[in-house]
Amino acid sequence: MAKTIIVQLMDDLDGGKADKTVSFSLDGVNYEIDLSEENAAALEDAFARYVGAARRVSGRAAAGRGRSTRTTVSSDPKTVRAWAAGNGIQVNPRGRIPADVVKQFETANAS
Repeated sequence: MAKTIIVQLMDDLDGGKADKTVSFSLDGVNYEIDLSEENAAALEDAFARYVGAARRVSGRAAAGRGRSTRTTVSSDPKTVRAWAAGNGIQVNPRGRIPADVVKQFETANAS
């Protein structure tokens, strides 16, 4: 006798068909949630602002994402801040410079 077992992921938010399982951590607790592509994109969008400002403490970068969520400032922060101010881009006078601002600076000042 043959058996066929079908495992179907259900979206944990809306009960529809899930396309993937998304893992994330918050306050030292690891979570997994099954989501449709649409709900997964919404979750990633919600986290994007915080991931862009955060620093990685462990783990490996996800394969196949095509972009890094972390940028190393290779230029002098004072220079980047002065350039940003001169171009009407608001940057805090202290702390981490947003990755998109650093990218704009490096693009504008590429040799």
